[in-house]
Amino acid sequence: MTAPLYDSHLHTPLCGHASGTPREYAQAALDAGLSGICFTDHMPMPRWYDPPWRMRLEQLPEYIAQIQAVQRDFAGRLDVRLGLEADFHPGTEKFVEGVLNMHDWDYVIGSVHYLGAWGFDNPEFVVEYEERDLGGLYRDYYALVEGAARSGLFDAIGHLDLPKKFGHRDHDGQAALHALDVIAGQGLALDFNTAGWRKPVAEAYPAPDLVRAAAARGIPFVLGSDAHQPGEVGFRFADAVKGIRDVGGKVVTFRGRKMHP
Repeated sequence: MTAPLYDSHLHTPLCGHASGTPREYAQAALDAGLSGICFTDHMPMPRWYDPPWRMRLEQLPEYIAQIQAVQRDFAGRLDVRLGLEADFHPGTEKFVEGVLNMHDWDYVIGSVHYLGAWGFDNPEFVVEYEERDLGGLYRDYYALVEGAARSGLFDAIGHLDLPKKFGHRDHDGQAALHALDVIAGQGLALDFNTAGWRKPVAEAYPAPDLVRAAAARGIPFVLGSDAHQPGEVGFRFADAVKGIRDVGGKVVTFRGRKMHP
């Protein structure tokens, strides 16, 4: 792989469920032969929303300062960028917009982690899948993904087919394809998230058929390991790049909220 590779989905301990310092993530990226990284920790949300799994609003300056220190320390050796993984949850858009206006971010991922009050990717609540109609679940989920795409808040959609995490696959696929039409129409990218290979489903997000469908629509991909510890940085990027290129897809990065080939 001669093209420069960036890992653009990395977390920090400020989210409450990651380990290792930002400096250790940067060193891991160097050791893996990457050209750059973009930290995208879970952004602050209203206090009632998902508090154990994200930094608090008052921690945002600390997050910015930590990554700026890494940028200085690795200058000339590793391109270190600063972004956020934001949540799309109807009713919180104005709060999210306010946070995004607090700094000049490089890259903002828009992710859906909740269906109503249910955190469907949380292992603690996986039993809820037994109570749900899977077809209806995916229709509801992709409706939220379309809302995220249309919101104008984000640069890319995170882990597109996340509800499959524990093996509950989408057997219809039409809602996903419609969401891809919306994503393409909005000019957004997709997070090619290799963390899925570490989960029970043992498949990256998006699934190969969705990668092919996205590429056919001209949707580019941003590589991300979704690392929550330094050893996960750049996880299976060779496989990711091959999967994208085999179907004619394109890998991009973001700087200053602008897409770069």
